Amino acid sequence: MRLSILDQSPVSRGESPAQALQHTIKLAQETERLGFTRYWVAEHHSTSGLASTSPEVLIGQIAARTETIKVGSGGVLLPQYSPLHVAENFKMLEAFYPGRIDLGLGRSPGGNQTTRMALTDGQKKSLSSFPRQTADLQGFLHNSLPTDHPYKTVKAGPRIDTAPDMWILGLSERGAKNAANLGVGFTYGHFINPENGKAAIEAYRERFKPSAFQFEPKVNVCVFVVCADTEKQAEELAISQDAWLLNVGKGRDTKVPSIEEVKKRSFSIEDQETIAKNRKRAVIGNQEQVKRQLEKLAEEYQTDELMLITNIYDFQAKLHSYRLLAETFSLSD
Repeated sequence: MRLSILDQSPVSRGESPAQALQHTIKLAQETERLGFTRYWVAEHHSTSGLASTSPEVLIGQIAARTETIKVGSGGVLLPQYSPLHVAENFKMLEAFYPGRIDLGLGRSPGGNQTTRMALTDGQKKSLSSFPRQTADLQGFLHNSLPTDHPYKTVKAGPRIDTAPDMWILGLSERGAKNAANLGVGFTYGHFINPENGKAAIEAYRERFKPSAFQFEPKVNVCVFVVCADTEKQAEELAISQDAWLLNVGKGRDTKVPSIEEVKKRSFSIEDQETIAKNRKRAVIGNQEQVKRQLEKLAEEYQTDELMLITNIYDFQAKLHSYRLLAETFSLSD
């Protein structure tokens, strides 16, 4: 089993975004030491609780402070941008850190309509163009645009011998089929929607077309995880993530609340039902419980790599959670 990290650089209550970004750097260094496979950072906009707004910049900072772990985006929100510009950003990263860069791409609009229009500088860009954009991006990365393509003569730079590995992030068969048609990797977001994963991954494997850059299907699945020395400790740590997810779903403040703050709060029956439903997106427990549940999840999805995301209040507890997982799965052996 390979384990990797998705980090949104969550901001805990009382912490600054700059501190959250420093925690991201520290966590990347520690998880490299522990034997995790890759470290991806997210892209979010116009939110107080997630500090990772520019994955390209953050990837460069992480790669400069680590040595071997693969570093990438989970993911760049391509519908808002030019495929050429994204290709050149990641070719630049690849030039500095050859063989270590992953380019994960998402179809999300990046926020509400106003935020999206700000990102596109007022241009109305259709999300339905995502398959065409990903194909163009692949073409720019590998100088493989069709001969009749209007931008065939445009060469993305820097002109280097290697290219970042490309992944499509998805929540449905639509994203899976796009990844399959391009012959690139597919990441399923179980941490967002645990319902459609098996069908999406089956569709990806069935439709996968080998490309010149990837010969076989590559799948990983991302899930919320909280691990502690005891089940009781894990459950207590997880309530900050529970409340954070509830706030995100209701469009409230997205900073991660402390355990003490959550304990003082009263939750309606509807809130409690939502929290229970959100728990299906997560694995929580002691080492043995988490290992058993993650192995079951990997078997269900038929993948040998899981990406873990942990948005709890206490950064030291997050570090400890990943240390326990590395020990449980013998990652450094």
